[in-house]
Amino acid sequence: MATLIRKFRSALPGSFSVDLALGAGLTALLRAWLLSLVGLVVFTLLWQGAANNIDTSLGKFPGPQQVIEQAGNLYAEYQREQQNERDFFARQQVRNAERLASDPDADVSIRPYTGRPTFIDQIGTSLMTVAFGFVIAMAIAIPLGIFCGLSQAVYSAVNPIVQIFKPVSPLAWLPLVTMVVSALYVSESALFSKAFVTSGVTVALCCLWPTVINTTVGVASVDKDLINVSRVIRLPPLQHISKIVLPSAIPMIFTGMRLSLATGWMVLIAAEMLAQSPGLGKFIWDEFQNGSSDSMGRIMVAVLVIGLIGFILDKLMLMVQRHVSWDKSVTLR
Repeated sequence: MATLIRKFRSALPGSFSVDLALGAGLTALLRAWLLSLVGLVVFTLLWQGAANNIDTSLGKFPGPQQVIEQAGNLYAEYQREQQNERDFFARQQVRNAERLASDPDADVSIRPYTGRPTFIDQIGTSLMTVAFGFVIAMAIAIPLGIFCGLSQAVYSAVNPIVQIFKPVSPLAWLPLVTMVVSALYVSESALFSKAFVTSGVTVALCCLWPTVINTTVGVASVDKDLINVSRVIRLPPLQHISKIVLPSAIPMIFTGMRLSLATGWMVLIAAEMLAQSPGLGKFIWDEFQNGSSDSMGRIMVAVLVIGLIGFILDKLMLMVQRHVSWDKSVTLR
């Protein structure tokens, strides 16, 4: 039977075979989407059923409808705050224009807007913080992993440190980082405040290790034939790393980076809650402390947004990996 199928396929015109392949790919894609939709529908029904049967001190556990309603309320708050900010600056411009009209030498200025951060603002702050910590961690982890993979001596020296600090919780790092940042970091910058730096450094400390480990494994696993070719043509060390080691180790390096980014995003929320630094973690804690009837729904919105952002960040990392890696078989799953 298999022989007959092969003969039948070989007898088909080339364009018809391509059409069959495209049709099969489209069918598989539609099937995956349909199954994902079914999974989401089942999850939503189970969620609603559980919510109807859970009573808390603040009322019923929020179901999908309440979460959608609170998401709309949070976006409406963001729009109102944006309008308030525009009105604030417009009033200052009018007042300054009137002062200059009466006195051309008057000293006028524009005061910054100090309104309460909205949920959308907190999302942006959290993304900036995790990016700050992630960049610091990768700047340390990738070179360290390369050195460990290239040198058994360096690996033997560094490995015990990695194994000791890898399981340390961000809850343990945060008090130490807070004290060190408070003692050493002095800045009046609104963008890089002490709370921002504290959260970013805590994220960096916790997401170092997956990239260090995976980079080490990727570099140590480079094909020996490639290593021998590099030795035969006597590539300088930097060219050996850039032409031989990195291209071969990129899949493992990106695996570590994906794990590190996911770890950093999880750690960030806990760090923001404990340090009371601006971001989604502080938003959740403030809503928990608020204790209003809408608080649980707003917290659930934040939980879903955190999960969705984590999913998007992972997909973006996969897209970058496909762009820079020689292995184009990487799928966005």
